[in-house]
Amino acid sequence: MTPLYNSKYYHRDLSWLRFNHRVLQEVADKRNPLYERIKFMAIFSSNLDEFFRVRVSDIRQVKDLDKSIRKKLVTKPNQVLAEIKVQVDLLQDEFGQLFQNEIIPDLKQESIHLITYRDFSETQKKVAEAYFESTLKSKIDFENSVFSTKDSVFVENESSYITALISKDKFQVVQIPKDEPRFYVFPCENDTHYITFIDDIIKYNLYKLQPELDLSYYAIKISRDAELYIEDESSGNLMEKIKESLPKRETCQPTRVLIDQRMPESFQNILKKALDVTKVDIVLGGTYHNFKDFFGFPNPTSKYLYFEELPPIDHPVTLKYASMFEAINNKDQLIHYPYQSFEPVIELLEEAANDPNVTTIKMTLYRVAEESRLNNAISKAAKNGKNVIVFIEVKARFDEQNNLKWGEIFKDSGAQVIYSYPGIKVHSKIIYIERQFGEDIKPYCYIGTGNFNENTATLYTDFGLMTNNKKIAEDLNKLFLVLEGTSIVPKAKKLLISPFSMRNKFVSLLEKEIHLAQAGKEAYLILKMNSLEDKKMIKLLYEASNKGVKIRLLVRGMCSLVPGIKGQSKNIKVISILDRFLEHGRVYIFGNGGEEKMYIGSADWMTRNLTHRIEVVTPIMDPDNFKIIRDVIDIQLADNVKARIIDAEQKNDYVKVGKKPEIRSQYEIYEYFKRLKAKV
Repeated sequence: MTPLYNSKYYHRDLSWLRFNHRVLQEVADKRNPLYERIKFMAIFSSNLDEFFRVRVSDIRQVKDLDKSIRKKLVTKPNQVLAEIKVQVDLLQDEFGQLFQNEIIPDLKQESIHLITYRDFSETQKKVAEAYFESTLKSKIDFENSVFSTKDSVFVENESSYITALISKDKFQVVQIPKDEPRFYVFPCENDTHYITFIDDIIKYNLYKLQPELDLSYYAIKISRDAELYIEDESSGNLMEKIKESLPKRETCQPTRVLIDQRMPESFQNILKKALDVTKVDIVLGGTYHNFKDFFGFPNPTSKYLYFEELPPIDHPVTLKYASMFEAINNKDQLIHYPYQSFEPVIELLEEAANDPNVTTIKMTLYRVAEESRLNNAISKAAKNGKNVIVFIEVKARFDEQNNLKWGEIFKDSGAQVIYSYPGIKVHSKIIYIERQFGEDIKPYCYIGTGNFNENTATLYTDFGLMTNNKKIAEDLNKLFLVLEGTSIVPKAKKLLISPFSMRNKFVSLLEKEIHLAQAGKEAYLILKMNSLEDKKMIKLLYEASNKGVKIRLLVRGMCSLVPGIKGQSKNIKVISILDRFLEHGRVYIFGNGGEEKMYIGSADWMTRNLTHRIEVVTPIMDPDNFKIIRDVIDIQLADNVKARIIDAEQKNDYVKVGKKPEIRSQYEIYEYFKRLKAKV
């Protein structure tokens, strides 16, 4: 039985590849403007790079376990790696076909020609020569670019290279300069625009400089293991260990060697030896690599080839109230960005920094923007003498350096900065603020599904709740006392906090639906999350399905649950929505015998979230906020434009429109919030 699919669980990593296939579908979808399709190409490429650096690396670590332990595993790492290679090759082939047969012709339709060095006109050759001489030549290390076939060669992580066999015993490896734009725009000719990879400008000039050699240049790129490999997180200073380990990431073991599929096998063998890799590491690709550089693909025309602008809508709270504290005093406030502006969160912290009644600000940070008004407000609060306590998760992969930078800034401003704890990540998105009026202390809280990051708040769909509910505030403060090291277990009454109470509470809510179904009453769940992987929760969902509970799932990314199987998951339907915004919010709705319960928060149903991370999920108790979230979820469940069916084989078929009007949920939700604003 293949590890790709069995009747109970779809392998998490292979399911993730099916998610990246949905990204590829956005490249093919001509309802998307051309340059947005090009952006999805870059997203696909960037996703795959991270997959090899993180997930493939993890699987290879399993391979290194003692054989007696490996035998106990349900899926064998060699089988999984082999299947990953098969699926990645299929995706790479589909990607290449889309690029060559759809994107390049569609660019031509807009009078944009992406050309190779073979297509250069005489005028363009002269321009390419001049650009090479003035800019590129000095950035290429020609002296150290030629190697013996017996030499070892180091190739930088995620950098683009071209390589050629010079003779039977020599080959050349040339790095494409990283500090230059990947694309060069030639002067316009007769209203036609010409763009080339700088790879082609380099190739053209290298051929010209070495006319006596019969050369063929091929692209190569290496992805390296992104794990930091800190052997003992519990002893010594973990933050310093992380800081010292970051540079090592760039020289770690290769997890993928992407090569031009036209490269002769004899040359591949020379490179495998020189790079110290095996056949398993080799992934065949196209003529060019690092398609994530297409994030910066130039548009030399005057045409607007992007999505229509959907500027964040002003939140009603910013129109009705001069103070965020006043707004929260009036009622719980809910924001849903990027449909609504992230401004209320920033304003809350800016107001807190300057409010003389604010004595304490506590918050967790996981991924933050490099430049940030929100972070500046935290610094200002500390400088203004507030008791500011910031927990920074420096184990947030690929954001470690930026998080360390801001930690130093906060510390220099007078804040107490607490860094990562051994063996667990703090992934919650929470703020706790205290205002003092004489002897009275008034708490305010924020609990969200997404990061405190102004940049991603324009791209990721997330919910955030602002409240001064006393029980929620007590629970949140208890959690911060755990983070501060003055308490061990936060005995929460309202909040669901992992790894302490969240799993048990979700199990209890699920079991109640099962009991309702067994009693012949209506029983249902509607769950929205990024990923569903935890086997214990999946087993319980199967049990609920078999007992008659109706289950609707919105899962953006990986989904290990196998739906629609008689006797197992017949009552479970799963869809996944991919569109211009990245679906990121987590919403959990339980029928509860006619009195629905709803929760939002930072946790997916993955083992890491429920067992190995500190996560916070909050109930939604305000009826207005409850209705907003329910309406949003209903719109998404009705999507028949960008929704895909997640079936047993994860084929990613689109939900069919039929006779119903088209509903593109992200656009419908935007209009929904426009109508909400109009009512103010």
